[in-house]
Amino acid sequence: MQLIDIGVNLTNPSFDGKHEAVLERAYAAGVCQLVLTGTSVDGSEHALQLCHEQDESATRLFSTAGIHPHSASDWNTDSARRLHALLTEPRVLAVGECGLDFNRDFSPRPQQEKVLEEHLAMAVDLQLPVFLHERDANQRLLEILRDYRDRLPAAVVHCFTGEQKALFSYLDLDLHIGITGWICDERRGTHLHPLVRNIPRGRLMLESDAPYLLPRTLRPKPKNGRNEPAYLPEVLREVALHRGESEADLAEHSTACARAFFGLPTLQHV
Repeated sequence: MQLIDIGVNLTNPSFDGKHEAVLERAYAAGVCQLVLTGTSVDGSEHALQLCHEQDESATRLFSTAGIHPHSASDWNTDSARRLHALLTEPRVLAVGECGLDFNRDFSPRPQQEKVLEEHLAMAVDLQLPVFLHERDANQRLLEILRDYRDRLPAAVVHCFTGEQKALFSYLDLDLHIGITGWICDERRGTHLHPLVRNIPRGRLMLESDAPYLLPRTLRPKPKNGRNEPAYLPEVLREVALHRGESEADLAEHSTACARAFFGLPTLQHV
């Protein structure tokens, strides 16, 4: 089985000095391609640098470029210039992580909305898909997205953790959905169990969001408590269980979906 991890924070300091080993474990586990998440301008530049350093073949590692809503206050004209330059790089395949986070409000909401619109305008201009973050902001995100959706090639709500109403509203807007190890969390993720059946084939993708969201169903648990892409098969197992699909079937259609969404190359030999 081939899996694609559409969201891994490989630039996180917890992975420093471990990139090669982490990627080797991911490949051994069947995670054949990864999209590294950019959450700041510096972080997006670092993600692209890792793609070049760790994958000279340019077939396995790709990245996104964007500013997380937590850091929306950092946006300025230099951010826009550097971000636009990054988004023209061949290995940078999506705009983001961008969006709205009204849960923590680390940046003022009006600034989050302004920066989201700047990202969406770039995505329209460059015809790139969008990698979206949303926490407690479903309705406002929809209101902003509606003005751009017809001009965007595609968008994914990454790490979806919401309720049925939010899921259906995103599907109605023809968005893709990313599912993480949150679904493996017996404390806060069980509401996702019946919901994942409603995500159509061709709109569902899997992601680790490593080093965060270690699947709590994983056995044995790593002593360091850090999630990594090699544990994506555990997310596959849990999602397949609640969709009533075989793991092989889910791997095939979620991987095909990710390839189409990001325009990833097909690997002949894994």
